[in-house]
Amino acid sequence: MPEDLNEGKILLVEDDHNIARLFSYNLNKTGYDCKLAGNGQQGFEMCKEFKPDLIISDIMMPEVDGFQFRKMLMEDEELRSIPFIFLTAKGAEEDILKGFELGIQDYILKTSSPKVILAKVAALLKTQATERQKAEAEVQKAADSLSIKVVPDEPLQLEGFSITHWHIPYQKIPGGDFIDYVKIDDDKLAIVIGDVMGKKWGAWYFAVAYAGYVRSSIRFAIKEDKELTASRIMSKVNESIFNDERISDVFVTMSLVLIDKNKKTISYSGAGDLPLLYYNQSEIKSIKSKGLLLGFSEDGHYEDVDIDLKTNDYIFLITDGIIESRNEETKTPFGTEGIIRAVLNSDNENKLEAIFKEFRIFTKGNYEDDISLIVIKAE
Repeated sequence: MPEDLNEGKILLVEDDHNIARLFSYNLNKTGYDCKLAGNGQQGFEMCKEFKPDLIISDIMMPEVDGFQFRKMLMEDEELRSIPFIFLTAKGAEEDILKGFELGIQDYILKTSSPKVILAKVAALLKTQATERQKAEAEVQKAADSLSIKVVPDEPLQLEGFSITHWHIPYQKIPGGDFIDYVKIDDDKLAIVIGDVMGKKWGAWYFAVAYAGYVRSSIRFAIKEDKELTASRIMSKVNESIFNDERISDVFVTMSLVLIDKNKKTISYSGAGDLPLLYYNQSEIKSIKSKGLLLGFSEDGHYEDVDIDLKTNDYIFLITDGIIESRNEETKTPFGTEGIIRAVLNSDNENKLEAIFKEFRIFTKGNYEDDISLIVIKAE
């Protein structure tokens, strides 16, 4: 939701050309970014791309009418929460009641004056912004009161390695990504990066608690198991989550690496995660795990991948926010190609800074998810 309500994005779905022109003219003139669609099917497809802050839709339209359009949105997890206003020609009580049964926020008569239309739009966007601010405050308050951070301020360090991370929460809210460092002893360090995928309770609220749960499970696994490997830790965490019915409907992708400073090795295991990237100064290798999402199955089929590191070798751990962020002009995602491009073109430059610079230029600072990256360098 935009901070300046007169800069919000509005999708107007209307098949009558004259009405569409009149409404869009007034909305754009006021400062909104208003785009048009001619029926519900077009509107649904545009919603996925345009991500409006508000939808205004006619009811009677060809192919897919307003009611069908609204039902399509309600069945889409990502789009159902977008505020929705129906346009109606005569204010028929039956249409209005049916609209409210479908969870719309308001309706507008097509004969309303521009002032009334703009007032309703502004009021609805203001209400949504206020509710969002309250929700954000509650999330931050909860995180602060529990003394929980989904990402530590600074990474733990291990002799012989340089470890850095970069995390930007989406819209400054504790989100679905989490990072953790667990010191096993003076010679070993476990590093975790994960992404809560379940939306049952809302990612904002649940990720904070879930990250804490995963951390506790990891620490318990380390305490109980002397024959430590990345896959054994992952299996124990998965077992705890799978058998806890309170969170069994929420799944998590997670990468876990176990660093041994004496052996100069990394043991890697993944759970439905993105491939680990390994850079050995001549090439970048993508290492994909076969492990299932945490909590998805009692047996996650977790395996270890052991990597011997030499001086100036790098390991990169990522979540999907960074690779799925798109360039606004070309609509292409940053992808692992963006990371690889930044690393290979950086020469002696700090790799984390190089990726950040490339990402910022590519996205112009606009992204739609948490951005998380861990860089491990052997020294």
